[in-house]
Amino acid sequence: MSTPASSNPAEAVVYGIPNCDTVKKARAWLAERGVPYRFHDFKKQGVPPEHLARWQAAAGWDKVLNRQGTTWRKLPPEQQAAVHDAASAAALLQREPSAIKRPVVEWPGGAITVGFAPGDWAARAG
Repeated sequence: MSTPASSNPAEAVVYGIPNCDTVKKARAWLAERGVPYRFHDFKKQGVPPEHLARWQAAAGWDKVLNRQGTTWRKLPPEQQAAVHDAASAAALLQREPSAIKRPVVEWPGGAITVGFAPGDWAARAG
């Protein structure tokens, strides 16, 4: 279950970190409903730059960047202050993939969601 892009257009691709509680909940939610998906582990497989650009375009760079997480909070204030637009956020997120709000899901049909929202997901998962 781990490739950066789905070869099956009916299959969602879930991007995240396996030990993240939100990612665990999201994967369990998908499995309970029989929703086919593949998992892409940021830690092992990195963040595909072209996907990151798509996520930022779809959701906004400020939503993709997780300012509530431990990774962000541990950054020195000058590194945090340097993130002020999509390009600076992308540079940080490539270096620190744990600062991406998780999970990011590329749904069949091209929709992209950031974070776990069961209500919204129910409509997408069919």
